[in-house]
Amino acid sequence: MKNMKSQRQAGFLMAKIRQVAGRLFERVLKEYGIEINSAQGRIMFALWQADGVSINELAKKTQLKKSTLTSMLDRLENMGYVRRQRCKKDRRKILIKRTNKDKTLESKYVELSQEITKLFYKGFSKSQIDRFENDLDKILDNLTEFEEVQGGKVISENSC
Repeated sequence: MKNMKSQRQAGFLMAKIRQVAGRLFERVLKEYGIEINSAQGRIMFALWQADGVSINELAKKTQLKKSTLTSMLDRLENMGYVRRQRCKKDRRKILIKRTNKDKTLESKYVELSQEITKLFYKGFSKSQIDRFENDLDKILDNLTEFEEVQGGKVISENSC
């Protein structure tokens, strides 16, 4: 059996980075006068890349469960940042669309995001950043593939 001291710590480090970055990002959102939280910002960021997407597409892009996404979309809709619209070709499908209110939010959020990115990559060269982001993409692909193939079940050697 492996000793915990000899374990790789990528997952642990990513979780810690996420916690610290999340706290920092939330604080800066308030300083910028942005009324949404970072999770809602992730949804808006996905919509800025492609407007008018289905909830299923948005769930894939944000890695949020549909139930979580639905409640966040409710809040964003109540704040006036998004609206739901039935697809004309398939009335069963609901598309999430941007509103005019989010245009101002987008420019502020992009500015804020650029500031955080500068802080995040302080001391990194462009090639280090490229390599790091490629490695993160690979880790995400590995985890997503496992989740899809295995249904998220981790099979332990000690299973009965």
